This record gives sequence, structure tokens and C-alpha cells, in this order.
Amino acid sequence: MLYSLVMPAHNEEGILETTVDKILTTLQAEAIPTELILVEDNSTDATMAVAQRLQQRWPGIRIVQRTPPGGFGRAVRSGLEAVTGDVVAVVMADDSDDPRDIVAYYRKIEQGYDCVFGSRFRKGSVVKDYPWLKRLLNRLTNKLIQLLFWTRFNDITNAFKAYRTEVIRACGPYTACHFNITIEMSLSALIRKYNIAEIPIHWYGRTWGSSSLRVTEMGRRYLAVLLKIFFERMLVSDDLLSERVAYRGRRERENDQLRERLEEVESRLAVYEKTTTKRDAG
Repeated sequence: MLYSLVMPAHNEEGILETTVDKILTTLQAEAIPTELILVEDNSTDATMAVAQRLQQRWPGIRIVQRTPPGGFGRAVRSGLEAVTGDVVAVVMADDSDDPRDIVAYYRKIEQGYDCVFGSRFRKGSVVKDYPWLKRLLNRLTNKLIQLLFWTRFNDITNAFKAYRTEVIRACGPYTACHFNITIEMSLSALIRKYNIAEIPIHWYGRTWGSSSLRVTEMGRRYLAVLLKIFFERMLVSDDLLSERVAYRGRRERENDQLRERLEEVESRLAVYEKTTTKRDAG
């Protein structure tokens, strides 16, 4: 399976190179085929120049350059549109996500799961340099989500998750423009009852630059997404599940058609090679 990493980057010139090198070196060592969709989101520093330099070193990098307006959610949406792989993970450009966890997500998908949610608050997780106020608000928000959706997952607001690409396509299109896209993606998969695994992860506070997350500005945006998906779950969950089944059925038919075409091409190639061999021998 091709692993697609979507990495939004806004003013990350000082840490982007380190982040990308660590991730791609680790995935290369694990022999995981990877494409990195690096979304340059209206930076005012040299982030784009760093991205281009990385692209020369790593052929699997594709750059998506956005125009205003900016926003984490918009950048993620642009990256998802460019994905060609079978598995998608959203990763940060600030070196906060551990490459070992990116590998662990892929291995879980290989086991048959549709999605993998990373939790910073499960036994075995490691969290460093998380500001206490953001941590408190995080726990309160996630507890509210657990109560609203009756779910065991305790870090829904974490952007760092992995999905089969078919899940992303079936749950979209997404509309969130900022960090609220993290719960839009997670909860959309949850209410459609996809097979989701949750694993403990490592998370490291940024050591360069500053976060673009503004807690006071995000409350209404998170609330809007929560209410939208809560009422979808309460009122039209049957329609959502029907759509999921129909989408998977279409995908399976398309895959069957592709396999048939491939077998036909291989058969013709075998006949051609056999004919050529006989002619050369004659």
C-alpha cells in the first residue's frame, strides 16, 4: 500500500527540514512506499525554499502551494485532494509527531483497520512540553466529545491520525477551515462505524516558532462541527451507513474491473512473448 502523508506547513523554515528527513528516513528503513504531500500554506518566511530543497533530495515529495485565505483545515483539504495513496496520515511539520508512530499507524492499517487514532493520554503514551492550559482545555473538550458520542476514544482533537483513503473519500467533502478539521475527520469516520484502532503515541511540544492554534478563536468553530456531526449521528445515521456500504461496493467493483483488465493485459503479453520467442527461434 502506498502511504500518503499530508503535511501542512506555515512559517516552518527552521524545523521543516529536520522533520521531513526524520520521517522519510524512518519510513525508508521500514521499506514503506511513501509520498509526502507538503502543503505550503501562505508562509511569509523561507518555508517554500526549504520545501523545494527537500524535494530535490526526496523524489517522493510533492508540493502544494496554497493561495489566501490560509488555515490549517484548508491546507489539509488541499493535501487530501492531491493524495494518490491507499493510506493517509496527517502529520505536523513542527517535529511534534514521532516517526515511529507513523510506522505503527501503517502497520495497524495492514492488520485490517480502517482508521488509526493516536492518543496522547493512554497508558504507554509520552507527552512532553504540553502547555498546561491547552492540556486542560484538551481534556475537557475530549471528555465532552466522549459523552456526546459515547466513545472510548479519548483524544479525538488530535490531528495526527491515519485513515484508509477510501474512508477519507467516503466521509468527505470536509468543510472545516482551521484546526476543527481534526474532529470533523475523526467524528465523520466514527459515526459511520468504521473499524478504528487507538494506540498510545509520543508527542513533543514545538521547539521552534509558535503554534498558529488560537484557543479563544477556536471554540465556536469546534462547537459548529460538534453540533453538525452530533445531529447527523442522531438524525441521519442510517443514511450515512447506507452511503458507506454503497461507496465500498463501488470501490470493490472498480477493483475487480482493474484486476480483470490487468489479467487481460498480462495474458496478451504472455501470448506476445511466446509468439516472439517462436519467431526468433525459427
